[in-house]
Amino acid sequence: MIRIGEFSKMAQVSVPTLRYYDQMGLLKPIEVDRFSGYRYYSVNQLPRLHRILALKGLGFSLEQIGEALDDGLTPEQMRGMLKLRHAQLSQELAEMQSQLLQVEMRLQQIEREDTAYDVILKPVEPLLIASVRAILPTHSAVGQLFKEVYEGIGPYVDEALGPCPGAGGTTLVLWYDTEFKDRDVDGAAAFMVRCRVPDRGRMRVEVLPAVTVASAIHHGSYDTIGEAHEAVIRWVDAHEYRIAGPDREINLYNKPPIRRDDPTYITEIQYPVEKI
Repeated sequence: MIRIGEFSKMAQVSVPTLRYYDQMGLLKPIEVDRFSGYRYYSVNQLPRLHRILALKGLGFSLEQIGEALDDGLTPEQMRGMLKLRHAQLSQELAEMQSQLLQVEMRLQQIEREDTAYDVILKPVEPLLIASVRAILPTHSAVGQLFKEVYEGIGPYVDEALGPCPGAGGTTLVLWYDTEFKDRDVDGAAAFMVRCRVPDRGRMRVEVLPAVTVASAIHHGSYDTIGEAHEAVIRWVDAHEYRIAGPDREINLYNKPPIRRDDPTYITEIQYPVEKI
């Protein structure tokens, strides 16, 4: 029999660790002196200790190691455990690489003295909207469509835009072109509505499907909103996603009369995306 201190030196494992393994039931001493409390071990326990250390080094929890050792591992079971751990590590590595890429992008933004946009990936629930879509001479012309949408909602405005229909409800803009255009742009002005109302004139009610979006918040005028779009598109390209639907500009804060140069406006930019 070997006292715990000598066994600790032999195995290159600290005494507190051996005591902890004893408490966890992973490696019990072969004998404990009932008077002194000294723990005694055997050289025959070294293979078990080495297996504990090997599995711990691979990232398995002590609980997992205890279950595996108690059940007795066959080579096939060990292979299964290692395959599962390989998958977990691969996922963690992918997440770390993604975080590293985001840090590098932020550093590049700082070096270019760009406005720093925090781009996040998030799920968005289906959204019921009333909208008017048209080919517009310029992007700024989309604002003229909101009045048409509001009038199209007509007698249903109280229930559709409640609880504060007088405030106009939440508005958004959708852009359908798949490449940048500065003229003859395909866009729509829309209101989020609480219930379906009849179509009227060019106004149509539809459900935007549930999507995953790359999103950024633009705090500033509509004249500078292109910077936020560029930041999101760079993020999408860098993270190996592709755009999977019309991008959205959700007006979180603005107040009439609407001016394109008002720096107090807050707009969320959303690009539906899917992994390449």
